Amino acid sequence: MELILTIMIGLIGGIAVGTQTPIAGAMSQRIGGAASSFIVHLGGLVASGVLLISRRGENIDQWRELPWYMLCSGGLGLVLFLTVSHTIPKLGAVSGITLIIVGQLIAGLVIDYFGAFPRDIEINKLIGLALLLGGAYMIIR
Repeated sequence: MELILTIMIGLIGGIAVGTQTPIAGAMSQRIGGAASSFIVHLGGLVASGVLLISRRGENIDQWRELPWYMLCSGGLGLVLFLTVSHTIPKLGAVSGITLIIVGQLIAGLVIDYFGAFPRDIEINKLIGLALLLGGAYMIIR
C-alpha cells in the first residue's frame, strides 16, 4: 500500500509540473521570464509559508546548519523556469516537458551513481534511458 501511495504522489507531482510548465511558459510570453518567475516563486513562497505554519515550523530553526549548496538550490528553480519559458513557446508543451523529464532522468542517474547514497547503474536503467532519449528525439523532431 505504501508503494502505491508513493507512486500516486509521484504522479501528482508530475501532473503539477506538467500543468505548471505550459502556464508558466504562456505567462513568460506575456510579461517576461524574470517577471513570471518572480510571480510563480512568490506564490510558492506563500504556499510554502502556509504549509510550514500548519506543520508548526518543522525544523526551520536549523537552516543555518545546511550546506551552502542546499541554500542555493532555489536558483535551480529559476533555471527550470527560464528553461520552460524558452522551450515551451518554441517547441510546444509536449516537447518542452519531454526535454525536462529526460534531463531529470539523466540527473537522477548521475545522482544515484555519485550522490550521497550511491547505487550501481544497472544495464536496464541505461537501456531505459536510451529508449527515452529515442522517444524524446521522435517527439521533438
